[in-house]
Amino acid sequence: MSETGVVEAFTTLGPAVRDALGARGFTRPTEPQQRAIPPLVAGRDALVVAPTGTGKTETAMLPVLDAIAESGETFGISALYVTPLRALNRDMRERLDWWGEQLGIEIDVRHGDTTQYRRGQQADDPPDVLVTTPESLQAMLTGSKLRVALSDVEHVVVDEVHELAGSKRGAQLSVGLERLVEVAGDFQRIGLSATVGDPEEVGAFLTGGRGCEVVEVDIASKVEFAVREPEVTAADEATGNELMTSADMASHVRAILELVEDHDSTLVFVNTRQTAEALGSRFKELDANIGVHHGSLSKDARIDVEDRFKAGDLDALLCTSSMELGIDVGRIDHVVQYQSPREVARLLQRVGRAGHRQDEVSRGTIITGHPDDTFEALAIARRAAAGDVEVTQIHHGSLDTLANQIVGCVMDDGELPARRAYEICTRAYPFRDLDEETFKEVVRELHANRVLYLDEDADTLNKSGGTFQYFYANLSMIPDEETYEVYDMARGRQIGTLDERFVVNFAEPGASFIQRGEMWRIAEIDEEESRVRVSPIEDPTGEVPSWTGREIPVPYEVAQEVGEIRGVAGPQFAAGADTASVAREFTQRYPTDQYTAEQALEQVERHVDADAPVPDQDTLVVEAHGNDIVVNAPFGHRVNETLGRLLSALLGQQTGSSVGLDAGPYRIELEVPAKTSATDVIDVLETTDPAHVKPLLELSLKKSDALKFTLSHVAAKFGALKRWKGRDGVGLNRVLAALEDTPVYDEAIREIFHRDLDVERAREILERIRSGDLAVETHRGRTPIGVDGRSSGKELLTPENADASVVRAVKERIAGDRVKLVCLNCLDYEHTTKVGRVRDQPQCPHCDSTRIAALSPWADDVVSALKQDDKDPEEEKMTERAYRNASIVQTHGKKAVIALTARGVGPQNAARVINNHREDEADFYRDILEREREYARTKAFW
Repeated sequence: MSETGVVEAFTTLGPAVRDALGARGFTRPTEPQQRAIPPLVAGRDALVVAPTGTGKTETAMLPVLDAIAESGETFGISALYVTPLRALNRDMRERLDWWGEQLGIEIDVRHGDTTQYRRGQQADDPPDVLVTTPESLQAMLTGSKLRVALSDVEHVVVDEVHELAGSKRGAQLSVGLERLVEVAGDFQRIGLSATVGDPEEVGAFLTGGRGCEVVEVDIASKVEFAVREPEVTAADEATGNELMTSADMASHVRAILELVEDHDSTLVFVNTRQTAEALGSRFKELDANIGVHHGSLSKDARIDVEDRFKAGDLDALLCTSSMELGIDVGRIDHVVQYQSPREVARLLQRVGRAGHRQDEVSRGTIITGHPDDTFEALAIARRAAAGDVEVTQIHHGSLDTLANQIVGCVMDDGELPARRAYEICTRAYPFRDLDEETFKEVVRELHANRVLYLDEDADTLNKSGGTFQYFYANLSMIPDEETYEVYDMARGRQIGTLDERFVVNFAEPGASFIQRGEMWRIAEIDEEESRVRVSPIEDPTGEVPSWTGREIPVPYEVAQEVGEIRGVAGPQFAAGADTASVAREFTQRYPTDQYTAEQALEQVERHVDADAPVPDQDTLVVEAHGNDIVVNAPFGHRVNETLGRLLSALLGQQTGSSVGLDAGPYRIELEVPAKTSATDVIDVLETTDPAHVKPLLELSLKKSDALKFTLSHVAAKFGALKRWKGRDGVGLNRVLAALEDTPVYDEAIREIFHRDLDVERAREILERIRSGDLAVETHRGRTPIGVDGRSSGKELLTPENADASVVRAVKERIAGDRVKLVCLNCLDYEHTTKVGRVRDQPQCPHCDSTRIAALSPWADDVVSALKQDDKDPEEEKMTERAYRNASIVQTHGKKAVIALTARGVGPQNAARVINNHREDEADFYRDILEREREYARTKAFW
């Protein structure tokens, strides 16, 4: 743009804002400011898509603040700034406060933590600009004083609009903005985002299809990526021993630390909280100056680490998606992504956080560790550089969101014609195609559930006795999931939490999972206390976790490019090319080095050497080994989940037995009954009518845990089911049939199809198989590509002497437990102390007897029974048990006290444990832990 054009962008603003710009040191607008400020000053709706750090907030807010400054004083709120995270509320408030002070404009924040007193102040004396969340806007629209304040709204800015557009929260907000139109009339809408694959669609979502100016700054030209798998060195072998992990894992830690040392401030992104915790513990062992930031940490802990990083007290911040959405932590000069980011948008969003200066290139490094991971990262990095971002999956026609917003309309007006509510809701983009009959069915369901009152004769909606309670219990469309404490029996303390989805769908005694980078086995699930009791797995190196967490889904397009990479490499290896020459070709097309390319391609070479057909973008390979059949299919998570469910259902129908399913982005793994072969799988793929995919899947979902779980949350949003607890809930199986012909059921099915499945592409694949466009090959036995899939997370564990650490933990925990020592000789001595302080041979200080019983600190009833002359049968039993207890202590001293203090280890078991392990202390504690586990499996013990 010419110098004149640059100047004109700021000259469209009024004198007060231009003076503030000068005071702030803004002499030249950034590219988004150059292009977006003029149309925004003119009052047009706009979506601004630009990299993080290019001044998007000021791009949106300078025209808004200018309009407020020029308009003079008003009573109400002139502008709303809506953010998806409370942390962004705080961040935006701090960034906007300076401008507010300069221009005499009051700026305030409102979210779930805002005090009642402050909310009252905001209603009585509204700020000019209110920074808030979608959920708080819902509540504000129903307050009588706040509705008066909101009637002055002229501008609404929605930050990180891509984050909302693809969720039910966004669908809710889209109707909420139409309800705001009822109060304030039309207002200017401004959306901000760092990455959007389909800006026109997101713009329509923002404005309700009213027309939207899209200002899109090319992010792809301002980012650079490098994909690398670290080469293991001798030093990594030593570090692996020090960290008690593998040399491969040690090389990853070393590579990240080298990147941190080479830069001033680095963000290290990982995909899960478990990975964040595991890597964080390794960095801590090496005394690295790196903070950890993720959603499970307390608000204070997150703020503390953000402030320390911003102040330069930390060299790097290890984080999950918690840092994706532009929270200001100062200037970042490099981003490390550990393992594939799974999506193009995610990589651009994360790496875009580096290089917070105009025209500065953002640089990022992806550290990978195995072939799937490397190929996927290469495909994503190339697509990101080309600007091929995934499209946003808007929740069109979400019926529980509609139900929620119909109740919102009733809360707003008290009473309104049903037709009016229909018109308000269908102005919102996600509901523009909603037909009247579906709307009426939703209203009738709400009426039946006593959430509102429908007067059929007058066709009006009114509040019922349950309206108020329902609305404020459902301000958010985020599923209201219960959390379960995870309780480590070895250490006797809580180690974390599991969400309800895991407990309902996966958890059962004996199942294993990863948390905090360690492997755990479930001993017991206590529904009453919402507690899952677990024990550490002594040798996690040989254990495959039953559940490793919900993966970020890999899109179809990315998985197809992974297939294409294999399809290019396979024929070259078949023609005799060596790994080095094939790798050189890939380093020219993809941002990687020779070593990384060779390491990943070595898998394809081994596959070709095994004379196995290569699964690529045009070839499915079905391989069989025993009862396991693997369909190698590079179609991404949602397509493979769709095909996998179809295969599982139809094969199960044919055999009369259940078929196990595990679907990932590159393979569908089936556990089939005996006599089921790869040919049977191929037959299903070749003969299933593509037109029948959806109805067949609907049938297969009927008894699935996925449907039960989704249905419970949808039913809660309809007011049809109050809070659900437990594996079967409050008769959830019984109400399932009753809900089947209702909009509740329809929405649960729609949500599963939207979230987990891709019916259209699955149909296309079946059609391609039928036409011969997609080849289907078979191979007897497992192939290198078939088995070298995504890691299970085992490399994040401590394969080491985990057993020794468990023994140490049990020993420390029991030493800290309290025990009541009672002399059974004189009955005068009774003393409660910690087990660690008990003498090697306990002795009564009054009579010198060594007949001392080691009882629970709360065993007052036992002491009372011991002192009774005339005992009832229960007291006789307690007395007899106490004497057996004291006899063991007299014989074995403190060792007996330790065994007797363990949970569920009575006198008989204590004697057995001691006699089994007189010499080996470690075996003694292992046996104690095993007894505790067994007890937990058979009886709740507190």
